[in-house]
This record gives sequence, structure tokens and C-alpha cells, in this order.
Amino acid sequence: MASPTGSDRLLLGAVRHTSGLTAALLLCSVVGAACSLAVPAVAGRTLDLLLRQGPGAETWLVWTAALLAAEILAESGTVFLTQLANARATAWIRLRALAGLLGTAPHRAAPHSGGDVAARLCVNATDSGTAPAALATSVSSVLVPVGALVALALVHPWTSVVFAAGLPLLLLLLRAFAAQSSDSVGRYQQAQGTIAARLAEALGGARTIAAADTARREEDRVLAPLPELTLHGTRMWLVHGRAVARSGVLLPLLTTAVVAVAGVGLAAGDVTVGELLAVSRYAALAAGIGGIAAPLGTLVRARSAGQRTAELADLAPMTHGSAVLPPDGPGDLELRRVRVVRGGVPLITDVTLAVDGGSTVAVVGRSGAGKSTLAAVAGRLTDPDAGRVLLDGVDLADLAAAELRGATSYAFARPVFDGGATVTIGAALAAGTGPARDPATAERVREAATAVCADAFVRLLPRGYETPVDEAPLSGGEAQRLGLARAFVGHGRLMILDDATSSLDTATERQVERALAASPRPCTRLIVAHRVSTAARADRVVWMEAGRVRRTGPHRLLWEDPDYRAVFTAEASTPAAEADAVTAESGAVTPEANTSAPEANTSAPATGPEVRT
Repeated sequence: MASPTGSDRLLLGAVRHTSGLTAALLLCSVVGAACSLAVPAVAGRTLDLLLRQGPGAETWLVWTAALLAAEILAESGTVFLTQLANARATAWIRLRALAGLLGTAPHRAAPHSGGDVAARLCVNATDSGTAPAALATSVSSVLVPVGALVALALVHPWTSVVFAAGLPLLLLLLRAFAAQSSDSVGRYQQAQGTIAARLAEALGGARTIAAADTARREEDRVLAPLPELTLHGTRMWLVHGRAVARSGVLLPLLTTAVVAVAGVGLAAGDVTVGELLAVSRYAALAAGIGGIAAPLGTLVRARSAGQRTAELADLAPMTHGSAVLPPDGPGDLELRRVRVVRGGVPLITDVTLAVDGGSTVAVVGRSGAGKSTLAAVAGRLTDPDAGRVLLDGVDLADLAAAELRGATSYAFARPVFDGGATVTIGAALAAGTGPARDPATAERVREAATAVCADAFVRLLPRGYETPVDEAPLSGGEAQRLGLARAFVGHGRLMILDDATSSLDTATERQVERALAASPRPCTRLIVAHRVSTAARADRVVWMEAGRVRRTGPHRLLWEDPDYRAVFTAEASTPAAEADAVTAESGAVTPEANTSAPEANTSAPATGPEVRT
């Protein structure tokens, strides 16, 4: 959890970012406050001159009108600048939180669900963004009543004494409001974020919910925090209502007492009619000290929301160096005693591995063996807790961010294409070149799509490669092919496919493997695989078990180990044709004794090319 200091630091950063607008807003609010304080005195003087028909009454009347006009203009400017400052501060806070979320390692961002992130970036960031304007306007909220109290003392000292007698009660009221409001607002926002997170989860699993007919149970789960939200929301408004009600009783009593004392002074001849008018107005302005509850409440909500937003902004970033890769490096990948621990659980332990540049390595193992963690470390989607990862002899942690992402490309089992950032399918694929290079040309995009059997179905879309991503009805296999095409477009020194062919049919997967092998540009390929066919065609297999590398070598040699064959038990339902095709292509010989057995058709040993170790 981010400390309150983190929240204050974020809000102060927003104040600095909007310093120009905040200064202008402060100036407008101070000018408006000065005009508000000057109007009663000038109006009272004008009234006395008019009643006595004294000289200069017209001039004072013009001054009164000018001050009223200036007050209106200043308040209009305050409203405009408040909205502008709120918008700019909110945008800055939202970008800081988003930068923190996207700049950290995925495992650090993982505890924040999509719904919770949406609530923090939308609702909480908006509340946080009101802090600079509330801070500026709170100055005038204090300046006006304090100035009015001073003016009362100048016009008639006893009126200020009467009003000051009630100030301790008013200050206690404001203090209680701030303390109680802060607690209830924080709990309300937390419950709100929980509901948003659960709703996002339910929307993501809508098909599963419909298939299992658990809509009612999911509705109860999503809305379970609703009583808590209602409780804290009601408490929040009760706190506000009590403060308003108490100030609504206290302040009129103070105002009445002040006017009564001035009336006695008028009867005694110590106060003029114009001064009585000024005293009544100053009493109302001094009573406005209760109006500080509004900006105070805004600051309380902003600080509470800032704590939630700062948790994203303060996520530890992945640091990068300034090193570059050697220009003619083949893509040699090396892991030296790498260890990764998450939540106290070791995911991979003491992994030492060297992969020759230009080779294809399949990483296999049972679920939970650490395959995806190894893939994430190899391309520095996450940092190891111990050990080093080197590409062409350069530590990945020392590389510049653009250099790293330009040299590596990823494809995942469930690729995501942002329709907002890359509007069309063609643009989404072209962005695979990475931040250090310009987007790929249309010809290169089509070549990559053709290599992974995606060009045909893309051309059938209403607008082909110009079809907006959000309007393209993609199956799981089609989405995977587009993800592979995006990785092919990048095609740096290291390509990592993390279960990126799981939804492809056998023929398409074979086409993808041929495209990888036939690429004219050298590229090291690390493939997290679950199919025996993928392992059979790789130059080398890395067999992982319980977070460690149990063995490495060609598939045909590892196949002699029954424990290795057991890794592919899930392949038992694969049609015999696939195993036959793998055997024929790789030149493997199936043991005759097992030819009729189902396992012989699905897990037949295959010969992979020899590799240098």
C-alpha cells in the first residue's frame, strides 16, 4: 500500500504541473475576495452620502458598481480556471499512474485487476485532480471570513468580539468534519474499487458464466460489497449533512447577534446606516468561514483518492541502461544462475542455459514447471531475483529500453490488439517493429501475415488490412496468427513464442515453423511448447521440471526417457495423422511393437537436427 506521503507527493506534483493555472486561479480568487471585502465598505459609504445628499455620492456609486462588476468577472474566471486546472491535473495524475502501471514488471502490476485499475484511473484520478484548484480556492475561502472579521473590528469593535466568541465552536465543527469525512471517503472509494474489479472479472468471463448458468451467483458476488458501499456512502453524507446543519444553526445565530449589536450602536448614534449595512454584510461574509468545508471536503477526497492512484504511480519501474547490442551479433542468449521468486514461492531456480544464435529451442514441461517465467525472463518482461540474462554478451538490464524492445519480439497465447492506439489491423501489425524503428511497410506486413497463414482471412474482412481492430470478428486461432504476424514483423535477434500456437491447427503450425526456419534474417527462437510436434522440429529442447532445467538436448534423445514422454500425455487425443506427419517429416522411426497403440500414433519419437551446445 502506498503511504500518505506517496499521495501527498503525487498531489504536489499535480500542483507543480498546473502551477500557471493554479497561480492564475489563486489570483482570480484573491481579487474576487478583495472585491467582496471592499464592496460593503464602499456601498455603506455611498449610502451615507446619498442619505445626507453629500458631495461625491455619484463617484462612490460608480466605485460600488465597478467593484461589483470586478467581483463577478473574478468569480467567473475562478469557475473557468477551476475546471481547466481540474482537467489538466487529472490528465497528469492519470498519465503518471498509467506510466507507473506500464513501466513496472508485469508481476508487480498483476495484483491490480482490470476493474480496480479502471476505478483508480477514472474515478480516483478525477477526484485527485481537484486538489490544485481546491488548494487555490481554499485561500480565498479563508481570506474572505478573516478579512470580514477584521472589517467588523474596524467598523464596530464589539461586533467582532461577539462573532469571535462563536469561532471555537465553528473550528471544532470543521475539525470533526475533516476527520470523519476522511475515513468514510476512503472506505467508500475502496468498496467502489472492489465492485468495479469484480464486475470487470465477470464481464471477462461472460461466456463461462452463461455456460455454467451462474449469473445469479456472479451477481451476488459482484454486489457483495454493496452494503458496505451503502454504509460508508450514507455515513459520508451524514457527516456532511451534520456539518451543514450545525453550521446552518450556528452561523445565522452569530450573524443575528452581530447585527443586533450594530443595531444597538445605531440607536446610540455610534453607528451610521451605511455602517449598519456594512456590518450586516461583513457578518454574512465572516459567517462564510463555514464555506471552507467545501474545499476542505474536496481536499479530503482528493487526498484519499490520491492514495489509491499513487499506488499505481509508485510501482517500482524497470530500470534501463544505455548500452546497445553489437551490430553483427547472431542472437546468442545466455541465462546464468537465474532465480525468480514471487510471493515467497520460487518459480525458477538456478537456471543456467546457453542458446546459440539462430537456433530454435523448445521449452517443455508440465504446467507450473516455469516455462512462461523462463520466457518472460529471457526477453526481460520481468527481472530475475538473482542471476543474469545476456543477449550477444550484453546484460539485458544494461540495454536501453528501445534497444531491448527492438531486439526482441513476443507472441502470446492470447494476443491483445489495442483498437484505440492502433486503429486498423495493418497498423497493429506494423507496430510490431518496436519503439526504436518506424512502423513496417504495408508490403512487409503482408509478408508476415502470409507467413503465418493470416493474409487470406484478413483479406476477407470488410476492409482488409484497413479494418478497425474493434470491428474484426476474430476467432482464437485467427487472433493467434495475427499475434505471430506482429512478432514476425518485429523479427529482431530474439523471438519468443509463449504458447503462441496453442489454438492453431497442425497444418498452420507447421507452416509457421517453416516460415521461422526459412527466414533470411538470423533470429534466435525460444518456443514454449506443449505439442510433441513442436518439440520434435526444434533444434534443441529444454525440459523444465519444478522450476529447474532437468535436461536439455535433441528431442530424439530425450524421448528415450519415459518421464520426458509423460510430459506429452495430453497429446494422447491428437489424431494419428499428426504424429504420422511429424514422423515422416522428421525422419523418425516408430517402434513396430507400439505401432498399433494409441500412444505410438501421438507420441512417436522424432529426430531433430543436431545442435551445438
